[in-house]
Amino acid sequence: MTEPVAPTDAEMDLLKCFWRDGDLSAREVQTRIADGLGWTSSTTRTVLERMRGKGLLARKEVHGIAVYSASQPKVAVIGGMMKRLSAMLEMDGPLPASAFSGSSLLTAEDIRALDEVLEADAGEEKAK
Repeated sequence: MTEPVAPTDAEMDLLKCFWRDGDLSAREVQTRIADGLGWTSSTTRTVLERMRGKGLLARKEVHGIAVYSASQPKVAVIGGMMKRLSAMLEMDGPLPASAFSGSSLLTAEDIRALDEVLEADAGEEKAK
């Protein structure tokens, strides 16, 4: 499986918006989050297109309006971030997904799926 591209902090903020709210136009993204980042609408559109180029977002036209959606599931993106953190900390095993049980972004089902991804990846690493 291909590792998802690591999002920047700002891209992660945008991804969380898509994971929570589903498909959004650039204007809707601007209203929800970009104003708080101090971005102009053209900056928001530029960042959305860069994220699409990285494979983090997909775009479709709906009644002549560009609508974006997350193309990477949150478990895959967060799992990749957790694996990188484990590697940076030179840990022997993966971080336990249960450490994030208080997250408002992750459901109990997400945490179980994240544990499965991390355990599977740890098993693949041991096999090497």
